[in-house]
Amino acid sequence: MASTLTPKGLTQTMMLRDIIEIDETKCDGCGLCVPACEEGAIQIIGGKARVVSDSYCDGLGACLGHCPRGAISNVQRAAAPFDHQAVTEHLAAGQRNRAPQQAPAAPPMQCPGTAPRQLPVFATAPAAPCAGGARSPAIAAAPAPSRLANWPVQLHLLPPTAPFLRDADLLLVADCVPVACADFHARFLDGRPVAVGCPKLDDVQAYVHKLAAIDQIAHLRSITVVHMDVPCCLGMLRVARAAVQRAGIEVPVEGICVERH
Repeated sequence: MASTLTPKGLTQTMMLRDIIEIDETKCDGCGLCVPACEEGAIQIIGGKARVVSDSYCDGLGACLGHCPRGAISNVQRAAAPFDHQAVTEHLAAGQRNRAPQQAPAAPPMQCPGTAPRQLPVFATAPAAPCAGGARSPAIAAAPAPSRLANWPVQLHLLPPTAPFLRDADLLLVADCVPVACADFHARFLDGRPVAVGCPKLDDVQAYVHKLAAIDQIAHLRSITVVHMDVPCCLGMLRVARAAVQRAGIEVPVEGICVERH
């Protein structure tokens, strides 16, 4: 047996065991594997997923199948033994490190910009003709009206008790979609409240908890997930399905892929 250093710098005997291995040549840094590891053994470092310590990885492979690139595999090699105590301390340290970044709890409605409200949806108005009867090229067609009917739209800001969520058909959107889809409002928004987020850059587990709470309180009729044709965007579909499972309520989940043009 060989020896290695633990995260604390202590010498530890290595053993032949199952452990996760990540092929960095295949990894695109989407981060979908990170929340799948309950021990916190995987982190995105330098744009790539990496096992930060062998002693955090139990080798059971809960992260297998979450990588759209097939970069994760389970191998047998010499590694430090799985250390449950080290994992507990590692997760606790991660919570402490994240705590200063979280906004302190604020009284309801402290920020007017995040107050939940329903917005009026306006009908399309015809373009006004010019004095000579012809339409100016600049105003030949009136701009399409907004179909947005709720505020806020960021998933992490949406209160589960917002009245517009009650018995609603929720539109859950990866936040690149409205930029890439020219007819997003007319095609998807009509009659549905919307929530947006990024499964690559945001806290996926927080999204799962928030959406599960919305399911339980608002009794959603359905969830339609609109995502881009890139692997990381599929995380929004996984968020919706995980939230429904966590809530313990049967809510239909549909995925719609928007292609880049």
